[in-house]
Amino acid sequence: MTITAPPPTTAPGPPPALPVRHEGRAGNVAGISQEEWVDLASAALGPASLDGPFEKVHVFWLAGMSCDGCSIAVLGATAPKIEDLLAGSLPGLPVLALHHTALQLEAGDAYVAPMRRAVEGTLNAPYVVVYEGSIADESLAAETGGYWSAIGEDLDPLTGELKSVPSAEWMRRLAPGAAAVIAIGTCATWGGVPAAFGNVTGSMSLMDFLGGEYRSALGLSVVNIPGCSPVGDNFTETVAAVLGFLQGIGPLPEFDELGRPAWLFSETVHRGCLRAGYYEEGVFAHQAGDRECLVEIGCWGPVVQCNITSRGAINHIGGCMNVGGACIGCTMPGFPDKFTPFYKAPPGSMVSSTISRLTGSFIRPLRKISQRDRNREVRWDETGVVPGGWGAPTKVTLVDRGMDFFYNRLRRAGSGGKTGRAG
Repeated sequence: MTITAPPPTTAPGPPPALPVRHEGRAGNVAGISQEEWVDLASAALGPASLDGPFEKVHVFWLAGMSCDGCSIAVLGATAPKIEDLLAGSLPGLPVLALHHTALQLEAGDAYVAPMRRAVEGTLNAPYVVVYEGSIADESLAAETGGYWSAIGEDLDPLTGELKSVPSAEWMRRLAPGAAAVIAIGTCATWGGVPAAFGNVTGSMSLMDFLGGEYRSALGLSVVNIPGCSPVGDNFTETVAAVLGFLQGIGPLPEFDELGRPAWLFSETVHRGCLRAGYYEEGVFAHQAGDRECLVEIGCWGPVVQCNITSRGAINHIGGCMNVGGACIGCTMPGFPDKFTPFYKAPPGSMVSSTISRLTGSFIRPLRKISQRDRNREVRWDETGVVPGGWGAPTKVTLVDRGMDFFYNRLRRAGSGGKTGRAG
């Protein structure tokens, strides 16, 4: 259907009329399709003022062996918000027509119709495929006439009967024509829990499924945004950056050798952790709830690439280590098999924490000496007494004065200033 944008007005007018309800359209109980809603929203915003070639991009969100935690994480994103992406309110970016099993207005044939058009090349708009969950080996389930995860139905060419279409099959059909393919969450990026040792599904990552030679229609390899569940902002920010590239208004974002956004996953958890200073001083937590470094109660933060300690879980708040939880490596390709058993000190920590304890035994006393001196006013050094009603008055001893003298000489050496207290 064609929708004409309303002429500009000086004051908000009445909302545009809704499209006529399509009676008898199977699966479309809302009387309007997801695409029609997007077109209606675009028309209500007036003429598009985009710098790139695309005014609308379809996003097909496929779910495999998933707990839907990735979807929930994205709904909590704030920078940018998922609503901003869907509405096309970010400068230069197109409106997104999201096709998501939990958010879609249609069901059944009406739901899968846009995917069929995308496969046929008649969608008349570019599309991106987002895959949540690991991809199971559907041939194992097919042996008994079943499936692991499926979306919609097709006629079986052999029997003429309706047969569920595995989400892996939709991925296979859609991948060649996609502008980009994005794996969200550790299950999709590395296989995750469904691919753990002993699983019966033969689950694998999206990269394993498509192969190392895969490139999208615009030349991109699979984009991986790991996490169990991922930081929602990591996903929306990466999508915005990729869309900017597709629109020609920005460069291709930098990805590492595993397809992760390099600006989000180049640093370890430990480098951004609020507890990292305790590690340096050789002070470690003994049980959950302690404020010190968590390495000896099973934290893998020193080797795990993740930004949750610096970015937070939602709205820059929370995050595993920030609230007392040990890092179990959920963003890494080796998760979960290479990080179990959880909450047990990593083998390598025996060496590193012992060294930290040895160096910390010297560092901590030296820092306390400096801290004690920096906690005194110059006047207190001259009078020899620290006044205050919070406790017993503190005496400035001869040892304090001697250490202060030599410390200040070293501190000011080479600076050209005087070596006295007030220099």
